Amino acid sequence: MAELLETSSYFGLTLTLAIFWISHIGCRKLKISILNPILISSAIIIIILLCLDISYDTYEAGADLISKLLTPATICYAVPLYRQIEILKKQFVTIMISVACGSIASVLCVFGFSKLFHYPPEIYTALLPKSVTTAIGMGVSEELGGIVPITVAAIIVTGLFGSAIAVAICRLFKITDPVAKGLAIGTASHAVGTSKAIELGEVEGAMSGLAIVVAGLLTVVLSQIASGWI
Repeated sequence: MAELLETSSYFGLTLTLAIFWISHIGCRKLKISILNPILISSAIIIIILLCLDISYDTYEAGADLISKLLTPATICYAVPLYRQIEILKKQFVTIMISVACGSIASVLCVFGFSKLFHYPPEIYTALLPKSVTTAIGMGVSEELGGIVPITVAAIIVTGLFGSAIAVAICRLFKITDPVAKGLAIGTASHAVGTSKAIELGEVEGAMSGLAIVVAGLLTVVLSQIASGWI
C-alpha cells in the first residue's frame, strides 16, 4: 500500500485536501476554538505518514503544489480590503501606527525571552519573524542566519495560537470595534489568524489582511535592526 502511494505524484496533495476538508467539517460541528482545522490536519497527516512508513519527501512532492499557492492566496486578501477602502482612507494614520506598535512589540518580546532564556543567536534570529507569513518569515530567517525550520514552526504555532484565542481575548478586553479586532489579529497571527478574522466579519477580515502586509514589511526592517542586539 505504501509503495503504491509513493509512486503517485499527487498523493500529498490529495491527502492534504481530504484531511483538511474532514477536519474543517469536524471543527465546525464541535465549535471549539482551540480545535483549528490546520492543527488537526497536521496531526492526522503526521500519524498517517508514520503508520504507513512514508517519508516526508514523498509527501512533500505532491503537497508542495499547495505551498506554491500560498502567495497568490495571500494576495487575495486585497479583495475585501478594496471593499473597505473608505475605512482605510479615514483611519490610515491610526491603522499604520497600530500595526507598527504590534510589530515592534513582537520583536521586543522575542528579544526579551531570548535574553531571559539565553537563546543562541541562530535561535533568536529564527524567532524574530514569527508573526509574519511563512513566505516572508523564511526569507528573513535565512538572510539573518536563523534556523529556517524553527522559523516555520514558530510561525505555524503563532498563527494557530492566535486564531484559537483571538475571540476570547477580544471578549476579555472588551474590544468591539471591527477595525481594532482585524488589525490585532492580522498583526499578531498573520494568515492563519486572518482566516478567523474573516469569520468574524468583512471589516475584520479586510483589516487583518492589510495588517499582514504592513506587519510583514515592518518586520523585515525591524528584524534587520534587532538581529544585532544578541
